[in-house]
Amino acid sequence: MAAELTVPQLSEKHRTTLDQALDAIRSRAYWSPHPEHPKAYGESAPADGLAAFEAVRGTRFDLGQPGTDGWTGGEVSPFGPELGIEYPHVDPDVLLPAMKAGIAAWRDAGPETRALVCIEILARISARTHEFAHAVMHTSGQAFMMAFQAGGPHAQDRGLEAVAYAYEEQTRVPGQAAWSKPQGKKDPLELGKTFTAVPRGIALMIGCNTFPTWNGYPGLFASLATGNAVLVKPHPRAVLPLALTVRVAREVLAEAGFDPNLVALAVERPGEGIAKTLAVRPEIKLIDYTGSTEFGDWLEANARQAQVYTEKAGVNTVVVDSTDNYKGMLSNLAFSLSLYSGQMCTTPQNLLIPRDGIETDAGHKSYDEVVADLAASVGGLLGDDTRANALLGALVNPDVKARLEAAAGLGEVALASREVANPEFPGAVVRTPVIVKLDAGKPDPEAAYLSECFGPVSFAVAVDSTADALDLLRRTVREKGAMTVGAYTTSADTERAIEEVCLEESAQLSLNLTGGVFVNQTAAFSDFHGSGGNPAANAALCDGAFVSNRFRVVEVRRQG
Repeated sequence: MAAELTVPQLSEKHRTTLDQALDAIRSRAYWSPHPEHPKAYGESAPADGLAAFEAVRGTRFDLGQPGTDGWTGGEVSPFGPELGIEYPHVDPDVLLPAMKAGIAAWRDAGPETRALVCIEILARISARTHEFAHAVMHTSGQAFMMAFQAGGPHAQDRGLEAVAYAYEEQTRVPGQAAWSKPQGKKDPLELGKTFTAVPRGIALMIGCNTFPTWNGYPGLFASLATGNAVLVKPHPRAVLPLALTVRVAREVLAEAGFDPNLVALAVERPGEGIAKTLAVRPEIKLIDYTGSTEFGDWLEANARQAQVYTEKAGVNTVVVDSTDNYKGMLSNLAFSLSLYSGQMCTTPQNLLIPRDGIETDAGHKSYDEVVADLAASVGGLLGDDTRANALLGALVNPDVKARLEAAAGLGEVALASREVANPEFPGAVVRTPVIVKLDAGKPDPEAAYLSECFGPVSFAVAVDSTADALDLLRRTVREKGAMTVGAYTTSADTERAIEEVCLEESAQLSLNLTGGVFVNQTAAFSDFHGSGGNPAANAALCDGAFVSNRFRVVEVRRQG
């Protein structure tokens, strides 16, 4: 097919961006080509983005994919409105062969061309960040500003980061080499060798409800940039952001002269559960999944024909030993517990506090004082309903609401959850966090703090000492996993002990955060999201290991 986007055009537009991304993953310094502020996208962008989102509501989202055998949908915004969008339902027996047909040409294009095409896809998504923000907001329940940033530039950064790692790993080996082995007085042995990065085949990206783009883009772009086709299977309650992504990708691929079916969408009918069916098909060679531990474990055990990358559940913990900025610690923790109603895989759940209290710059604080002061800090942060709505967003589904309500019966409630009215969206279910006091000194194999309680629920767990806190930290990371660990201490020895636990158990650690950086936020190109070394996830976003197994290098040797 004729290319409207040529390689020289793509190189002129995006080679500098690729080089900057490569520099960033090597230096780990701050860098982003995607603006975080809504005003950076132009004066008309907010209105244009909203209009584009409204225009797609109540329509049939036709992608022109092979194998469409019907239409399905049913998304309802956590803020109340029905989206009313119908998406193509596919027959995999037709779609998957069509996807495979375009892989050879995509493979032969080489790592650089693939990277540049991927960056063009991301650039077009970036230009529509306001539209994507509304799509993320009304499928995930994130408040608008968080949906704009996390669902827009931060997600795009993670996608670009994956492209950079993919390019780096594929170009470690030269494309060709002349090989000559001396043979003394005889003529040397000579071979010409070529080395080609060969994709695995078709990748399946299984999207999540809470962060459809942020969690989806790393796997999508890692697979695409390494030459694979990608079948995007969104969460049924969060289809639109990924459907828009697929549409943009298909448009760019076609314009660049490649088969648009290299990226396709698979949306399930209510209760159909097509992820299980697709995951074990022989054509599927890669799987990226974010979601429950139960299904992640099932994929790892049953999708034996595929390389499976999972991000599952964990028990995120903060060890509170001591601090030289008590007010800053409380403020930082309050924000971390409140952001997006605790519906982040990185939100702290267990706060381990010595029952004899802690030393602070404000004097000694007992366990009860620390918990009461933290509760007051959360209450103060969310006391104004306008600010509360901007931070909390909406509960993403009824299961979160049920867990929140049940948590109040698990122990003494230090901070009760309250309902927050949202004047703009009266149908939104908005709740402030609950903090429950528990005691680790009472052995209980069924203790609530030993399992993830996803949502705005935190446990202030009394421990006998910091040493006991570290034992509990180690146990929960080892048995349940953790995406994040936080700690506060003024002791160098304690800091080293906490760090040692996290190094041994492969958990990402944040120490003494009291300012504008929070334990549940990570920056692409610098921070690793997950480690792949504990049960919460078997891969990190993003590192070389996340991309290197998505392709193989195949060598051809020629005599002469």
